Amino acid sequence: MGKIKVTQVKSAIRRTQNQKRTLEALGLRKLNQVVEHENTPNILGMVNKVQHLVSVEETK
Repeated sequence: MGKIKVTQVKSAIRRTQNQKRTLEALGLRKLNQVVEHENTPNILGMVNKVQHLVSVEETK
């Protein structure tokens, strides 16, 4: 499986608790922070839940 880079581009302030927990589960704590994850269905589902707060790039 490939890898993806997830970057937090919007703040979690005034977001639901579920969205805040999803960002934390992805390892995102600060704005513009970048984390790398395996491209799995679990991770893609979490990214989909907070797609309005993050940007995603595929890496090799």
